[in-house]
Amino acid sequence: MRVLVTGAAGSIGTVLLPGLTALGHEVIGLDRSTAPDGSDTAWYAVDCTDPDAVEAVFADLARSGGVEAVVHFAGRADEASLTDELDSHVVSTAALLDAMVRHGVDRFVYASSNHAVGRTPRSDLLTTDVRPRPDTFYGVAKVAAEALLSLYVDRHGIDAVALRIGSFLPQPETRRGLSTWLSHDDAVRLVDAAISAPAPGFSVVYGISANTRGWWDLEPGHALGYRPEDDAEAHAADVPDRAEDEVEAAHVGGPFVTERFYRPAL
Repeated sequence: MRVLVTGAAGSIGTVLLPGLTALGHEVIGLDRSTAPDGSDTAWYAVDCTDPDAVEAVFADLARSGGVEAVVHFAGRADEASLTDELDSHVVSTAALLDAMVRHGVDRFVYASSNHAVGRTPRSDLLTTDVRPRPDTFYGVAKVAAEALLSLYVDRHGIDAVALRIGSFLPQPETRRGLSTWLSHDDAVRLVDAAISAPAPGFSVVYGISANTRGWWDLEPGHALGYRPEDDAEAHAADVPDRAEDEVEAAHVGGPFVTERFYRPAL
């Protein structure tokens, strides 16, 4: 499959490009940054919040056969003002969706976040049926982007999968991370399943590995063909106890629910 990956120079993008290529996909990178030195991946240095620039990318790709899927991982990964978060996550998503519709691309995979439901108290099993409950303006923007995907699925008949990513790290670093960890290899498996699953419609999937201590429902991912192979428990002996562990374990969003993330919206 020919796939456009945005945020290609980011922490997850730099894992996805070689990982998806190794699985047989033809990957094109897109990022505000230029391609890394030595990279032989096709690349566009474009800001996804610029709809004209995004349209130009799709028009250029159409001349060489187009793409079959867009994997959107571009966007700021920290908390900022509400307007900055909406611009980064919602405007960029809208620009890509509009270009997709114009050029007949019908598969969109979105890097949403556990922070879309971060204010949800921890329970025995976090399903995808819980109401949106963001913990930050970052989380609000992820909720809004998911809603935009739902609209385009209903309006234009595309397929869109929102991946609520947990803790994407080389290995878990906290007690909470032993439940929320997504390994590098499982991230590739997750995205591969999301672009390959037949007719997912609008789907929301939690992005974690097969963690022994996991309490996020993996069944929606299984339904798309996601089969995680890694388990955070393999690293449990290396994770120290911390004073913050109890507070961080109380809600889905961990430290993002605490007052140090409180700020005015504008």
